[in-house]
Amino acid sequence: MKIHGQAALVSGAGSGLGEAVARCLAAQGARVALLDVNEEGAQRVAREIGPGRALALRCDITDAASVEAALDAAAEAHGPARMLMNVAGIGTAKRILQRDGQPAPQDAFERVVRVNLLGTYNVARLAAARIARLEPLDDGERGVIVNTASVAAFDGQVGQEAYAASKGGIVSMTLPMARDLAQWGIRVCTIAPGLFATPLLKELPQEVQDSLAGSIPFPRRLGRPEEFAELAAHIVLNGHLNGEVIRLDGALRMAPR
Repeated sequence: MKIHGQAALVSGAGSGLGEAVARCLAAQGARVALLDVNEEGAQRVAREIGPGRALALRCDITDAASVEAALDAAAEAHGPARMLMNVAGIGTAKRILQRDGQPAPQDAFERVVRVNLLGTYNVARLAAARIARLEPLDDGERGVIVNTASVAAFDGQVGQEAYAASKGGIVSMTLPMARDLAQWGIRVCTIAPGLFATPLLKELPQEVQDSLAGSIPFPRRLGRPEEFAELAAHIVLNGHLNGEVIRLDGALRMAPR
């Protein structure tokens, strides 16, 4: 599917990987709706992309009414979207047993799963229902959904039970979601990024960043958000990519800690 002239939805577009995806799609001629609970961040990115090309919308991906309102506003401004980039998510590290032997609080686990897994599913289901009503393009395709997992889905580290479980759920639902939506001409893929130079990671001391980069076989550096965005855009353009989970990690396999 061509990107130019199409409308796109990007969750988590107020910073990091989502911001890079929004900028990349806009640069390729898409009209982009930036969905983020951080409205200030989304507005900053939208201003920098430019009026008419980007629209910032506050959206809580875990709340159906909030998502529906954002999708309505995006459609009114840009027309119906054929692309959904599900990038929004949160991270945490909490061992199942704390140092004093007490069990980890369950609400912390539930919050991560609710945002990362249920939030991703929530936006996908609501966007898919709208995409399915669109007229198919020349090749029968109606749209593309790209979800975001993590290498933690495969080799989660100490204390990453909640994060790994939430991202593992996204990995596991990729194929059945693609199979469900095949009849509607909607493709679904997932990107599982490794260590990327996002604002959150850049807050770590430089020696920590260097150590993390040194664990990557090649290239021996942190991933660039633009590289994530380029892969997301390629999935849209490559019509035979469907039901696939793609690791983007420089051959990294995470150590236990």
